Amino acid sequence: VQLQASGGGLVQAGGSLRLSCAASGSIFSWNTMGWYRQAPGKRRDLVASITNGGTTTYTDSVKGRFTISRDNAKNTVYLQMDSLKYEDTAVYFCNARLRRLGVRTIEDYWGQGTEVTVSS
Repeated sequence: VQLQASGGGLVQAGGSLRLSCAASGSIFSWNTMGWYRQAPGKRRDLVASITNGGTTTYTDSVKGRFTISRDNAKNTVYLQMDSLKYEDTAVYFCNARLRRLGVRTIEDYWGQGTEVTVSS
């Protein structure tokens, strides 16, 4: 299974970006997909997640500004980021918890990271 993230870039404060993460491979079923971010010198933290049933979770600092969604038919998760702030600057990683074909356990997979830079 591979996760391919895209959509990062440089944007001014107040602007918007949309991140995408497409999964490919022998996927049997999905559990949760999410986005994490890691700023320089800091740990990787959860930004938003969405369950197979569509339940979403957001970290407090992005509530009302970011929206996570998924397209199960395309095995893709999106993160719409509006009203971006300087403190949103980080490398964003997509994550998927899923079961592969022929495997009983749920496994974690990570995308390669996409950089988001917000200028103040």
